Amino acid sequence: MQSFEYYTSLANSMDFRTKCWIDGQFVSAKSGETFENINPSTGKKLCDVARGNSNDIDAAVNAARTAYEDGRWSEKTPSERKEVILNLARLIRENVSEMALLDTLDMGKPISETVNVDAPGSAFFFQWHAEAADKIYDEIAPTGGRDIAMIRRVPLGVIGAVVPWNFPLDMATWKLAPALVTGNSVVLKPAEQSPLSALRLAELAKEAGLPDGVFNVVPGFGEDAGQALGRHMDVDCLVFTGSTAVGKLFQKYAGESNMKQVWLETGGKSPNIIFPDADLEKAADMAAFGIFFNQGEVCSANSRLLVHSSIKDEMVGKLRDRAEMIKQGDPLDPATTMGAMVDVNHAKKVERFLNVGKLEAKLIIGGDRFSINGSDAFIQPTIFSDVPEDATIARDEIFGPVLAIQTFDTENEAIEMANKSVYGLAASVWTSDLARAMDLSDKLHVGTVSVNTVDALSAMTPFGGMKQSGFGRDLSVHSFEKYTALKTIWVKY
Repeated sequence: MQSFEYYTSLANSMDFRTKCWIDGQFVSAKSGETFENINPSTGKKLCDVARGNSNDIDAAVNAARTAYEDGRWSEKTPSERKEVILNLARLIRENVSEMALLDTLDMGKPISETVNVDAPGSAFFFQWHAEAADKIYDEIAPTGGRDIAMIRRVPLGVIGAVVPWNFPLDMATWKLAPALVTGNSVVLKPAEQSPLSALRLAELAKEAGLPDGVFNVVPGFGEDAGQALGRHMDVDCLVFTGSTAVGKLFQKYAGESNMKQVWLETGGKSPNIIFPDADLEKAADMAAFGIFFNQGEVCSANSRLLVHSSIKDEMVGKLRDRAEMIKQGDPLDPATTMGAMVDVNHAKKVERFLNVGKLEAKLIIGGDRFSINGSDAFIQPTIFSDVPEDATIARDEIFGPVLAIQTFDTENEAIEMANKSVYGLAASVWTSDLARAMDLSDKLHVGTVSVNTVDALSAMTPFGGMKQSGFGRDLSVHSFEKYTALKTIWVKY
């Protein structure tokens, strides 16, 4: 990849897209209001972004509805839609440094991750869903006689998508790719902390051949733009990734408006269970990755480590060693392996958890907020041991680089501890005993169980949770189910 100097120079010369994208063009918010977009790694303003509200959401939804009803996209063949989305994937790859840098500047994550993982991952997910577009078949029911009953998957219409700030480009892609491929129009509200890559993506989508009005972006805040989208009477489906508390609000908004479908992927407090017969070096490597990747700002982060009591001290030592190897610094430096929290407010929230944790458990390493480049939005990689089951840091989603270590003695105890959470997004199991791995996988109440790895993810498998982690599923061909309806057409002849 390129050098620190290259990314610094590129960042200083970037032309940010800062207006709403509605009906194929950039427009100011109808109110004329803007909000400051801050680089969390420096604390300095990047730009002023249009602050959309209900009026802008109305305009975007109207544009999306018009585009859907006149068939400029919805009536194209799957193969025709496929080619446009493949063009978009190509354009992301051609602009990979720019797309990566936008997310690094917006949320403070290392450029090495956005260049090597996030931006190329977005292109890949668009490509994968596009390739599936003309490979999903409708059905004919076995009616017999002079009857033909066709069961077709049809687009829902206008999709409202609200995405979080931790993976701005990727999370938008996870919603957009299947929604667009199946013929819907979309109104996207990116998180106010990280709107820049979504606005540039909209511009690239038009260049790729996506008709005007099919994809719209309204930056703004949850209490106005987000709520307006959730309550809108002409939105057919709302998809959301974010906190459990906000997810519940979207369910309320749907019930109080037009009963639109709501698909939620929300919080997590994922357990990582390690047995003595596991490869402990690999388990330690992946346990560290599972909590410290992306500054711990991952909904499925393995933030609870459940380790067998016989290997507890050994694992604590290995994890301390790995935490000490993490390099925190300027996110534009390719050598940096952990960046800033998304903003100072979130850093302060994580710091409050650190202070509580120091009273509840034994601090092994880290535990403080600190400053780099004049920004105090940085949190040290932190490990707590001897964490009680009812401790705040073992129960609440912290969304930061904070690991809570607990011990168990039996399989049943490990299962009970792992399931003792309101969340059910993901879990990991480390063991060389296949029967044990399969048994635990059946008994863990989560959406994904990773065996001898952490947070396993692929375009080919669905991602989502159970309990208060929500019930939406992104990725895989199953994701198309959220954006389509089954229509029966019965013909007598």
